[in-house]
Parts: sequence; C-alpha cells; structure tokens
Amino acid sequence: MTPIGVDCVISGDGSVQVNRVRIGQKWQTVEQGRQWQDAAGRHVLIMWASREVREILLRVETLTWEMMPPSGGRIAV
Repeated sequence: MTPIGVDCVISGDGSVQVNRVRIGQKWQTVEQGRQWQDAAGRHVLIMWASREVREILLRVETLTWEMMPPSGGRIAV
C-alpha cells in the first residue's frame, strides 16, 4: 500500500468527506463514492479526473491513509 495525504472532513459518526488526495507533492481534487468500515479501518472509493476509481483506507491502528492496489475490475461509484 502507498501512504498518501488526504484533505477530508471526518464527521462525529466516523464517516468522511474526501475533498482531495496528495500523492508525492501534487494534490488532486477527487469525487467520492461509497464508504464502509471494517476491522482494517474506513474504506472510501474515490475517482480521479481521469475517471479511474481507486480505494483509499484510513487504517484504524495508525490513523494513516493508504492507497489500496488497483482492483481487477471497474467499480461503479
């Protein structure tokens, strides 16, 4: 997994609203899809300007964001 920077708002119920993501030195505005919680943490689907859908994860044990490896198929957001 790749550590990333995430500009977001976290609500009292734990849900997040992601505004933009930073990989390296560049920030990119993203669209957000669904999100869910499991033992690993808070998962959020995002879409880049290129229309590529990716999953990011806020790890519960470290409170750090990670970009998950690309999945094999396309996911509708």
